[in-house]
Formats: sequence, structure tokens, C-alpha cells
Amino acid sequence: MPEWQGKSRGNTLGYKIFVGVCKTLGLKPAYLLLRFVALYYFIFSKKSSEVIYSYFRLRHGYGRGKALKSLYKNYYCFGQTLIDKMVVSAGIENQFTFHFDGEENLREIANTGKGGILLSGHVGNWDVAGHFLHRLDTTIHIVLFDGEHQQIKDYLNELAGKRSFNIIVIRDDLSHVFAINDALQKNELVCIHADRFIEKDKTSVQQFLGADARFPIGPFRLAAGFNVPVSIVFAFKESTSHYHFYGSKIIIKAEAESKAAYMDRLMRTFVVELEEKVKKYPEQWFNYYNFWMN
Repeated sequence: MPEWQGKSRGNTLGYKIFVGVCKTLGLKPAYLLLRFVALYYFIFSKKSSEVIYSYFRLRHGYGRGKALKSLYKNYYCFGQTLIDKMVVSAGIENQFTFHFDGEENLREIANTGKGGILLSGHVGNWDVAGHFLHRLDTTIHIVLFDGEHQQIKDYLNELAGKRSFNIIVIRDDLSHVFAINDALQKNELVCIHADRFIEKDKTSVQQFLGADARFPIGPFRLAAGFNVPVSIVFAFKESTSHYHFYGSKIIIKAEAESKAAYMDRLMRTFVVELEEKVKKYPEQWFNYYNFWMN
């Protein structure tokens, strides 16, 4: 059964090295160093490489050569998103530009006075986009599993002086639900990643890229329960310094629609949107485990 283990990769030394290179030499030398790091993972990270290779072969129908090439690009793209996140968090000078496609939808949510939920996934780079949504004149919260090693978390927190969004950590005591409610009561936006689950979570099987995959029910149940406007959002890297942000049209519960029916509609809509974006940006898929059931 596909299951994410709830932990992220990396170590504090690696983060510090790349931050140091970015501060002293700039972003491009850091990307050059990253090519060797990506090659290391390409060669030696057998478990995740098998999973992503199969993703390109089975889900996108690539031949062996193209799948191997795309596997390396996937590691390189993932490293770029981590570096970009650190650069923005540390306030390092950069030339990142953004194209906001659907910004008016998020502004419409902000104008309702009810707050809103943004559904996203582990594709592209939401962390960087979150820093540039201050133009919405509201606070952004991102709901995350507490899966990073404490030392890395502490170091990233040191860099977060310019962070323009807050983190809500998912906890067993459900305190995150109260934190989400508080944010919505203040007419703020809450972003929830809706593509990963841990074993104890309830899931629903959906057709995704031609095969059955399990999606967590929790994010959609939360969105339906709070009954606030919802938008599906993603941010993808399109060049060395340019990102493309997508925000879907607002989704709201119909007056005669039951909570269960609305929750199912949210999930189906999310899966369709995610599939569309993954087909457009296949190398920016960052779920390094067996996502599909077969």
C-alpha cells in the first residue's frame, strides 16, 4: 500500500553549505553545485529513484532513456526548489519573478470576509509562492506534517525572518484544527497539502494518471466542515528565476448539497487539477514513495 512516512530528507550541513554559497557567490553557482548533488542522488538513492523512474515509465509512458533523463531532472528541480526556499527565507538578494494566474480568485476569497482554504500538493514550490502572496493584504497559513528533523527545522527558522506566512503543524491532539478555525475567523487564508497521508489517516481511492491512488480525506473534510471558499493553488518553476502561480476559480458548497457530496466534489476537482498540472510539469512531482496502488 502506498504510504508516506511523514519525514523529509536533508541535513543541516547541506542547508548551511547552499545558503553560504548563495550569500557569497550567488544563485547560479549554487545551482552548479546542485548538479553534482542531484547526480549523487540519481546514482545512490535507489529506493526513491526506482519510484520516480516508475512514475515516468508507467504514469507518463516514457521510454527508458527519457525516463532516466527525467529522473535526474527531477532531483535537480527538487534541489532548486529547496535552494529557492532558503534564498527567499534568508532574504538573500535574488531576481525571482512571478506570473500570477488566478490572483483575482484569491482576492475574491479575501473579500468575502469568511477566510478561505487553499488546497495544494507536493508539486512545484508552494513555499516560495507563499512569500510573494503578501500582495493579497492578508495572512497566509500553511498546514504541514511535523516531519522535518528538529535541527533542520531550527536552522530554517533562523532564516525565516522575512517569512510572510505562518506554519500550522498537524498534531495528534487536533490543536491544528483550532488554529485553522482561528485563522479563518480572522479572514485569513489557510493552505493545506491534499496529496499525502500517513497510515492512520482515512483515504479515498481515486483514478490519477491512469491508475488507482489513495488521497487523504482529511483536507477535504476540513474544507467542507468549515464551509468557506476554496481555491486549488500551485506554483511551478518555469525557468531559473521565474515561477508561475495558479489559483483556481472559487469552489463553494451549493445550498442543497450535503457535506459528504461537497467533500467528494472537492476531492474529484482537486485530483483533476493536480493531474492536469502534473502532465504539464512532470518533472516537478516530489512524492518520493509509491504513490499508486499498482
